[in-house]
Amino acid sequence: MSGTDYSTIDDRELVSLARSGDLAAFEELVARHRDKIFARALSLTRNEDEALELSQTAWVKGWQRLQQFQGEAGFATWMTRIVINLSLDHLRRQKRQRTDSLEALTEAHEGREPDLPVITENPTAGLERRELRRVIDAALDQLSVDHRTVLILHEFEEMDYKDIAKTMGCSLGTVMSRLFYARRKMASLLAAWQKES
Repeated sequence: MSGTDYSTIDDRELVSLARSGDLAAFEELVARHRDKIFARALSLTRNEDEALELSQTAWVKGWQRLQQFQGEAGFATWMTRIVINLSLDHLRRQKRQRTDSLEALTEAHEGREPDLPVITENPTAGLERRELRRVIDAALDQLSVDHRTVLILHEFEEMDYKDIAKTMGCSLGTVMSRLFYARRKMASLLAAWQKES
């Protein structure tokens, strides 16, 4: 399909073209969703290099498993699940290899803010939003990997408790208690920030 403007084609059709071997169609899917996939890996690992590697691995797996994509959820949701699972596996391996993995991850991320697009109505609002983003990132860094993961899966991916339990390999009760703790910790950290500002 040379000369085709892939940017005008919806995801479902691009997936169909990619399944039939059209690499340019898959490249368009990557271009559309790579920022979200990278951002999700980064929110879990808190390390840009690891997030980049994991997101690239997710795209390779996505291409390899494209025939398995059922289409019940959107393509971006399917790819997000792949990168979440890769990130969780990576974090579990790290936890086994190093008892101080959380400290090392925090140190690796310290001082670096992810380049996420910020749409600003006015300069003051932009500054406030960037400051809030920094505070939220700092608060997330203070959560354990398990608590941070549950919070991200529930709040950002809008996964229900059952899916989170399945993804993380733990019980429903564990998910609920981790989420409760994570929310309470985040609330207290954000409340402390509000008092200061």
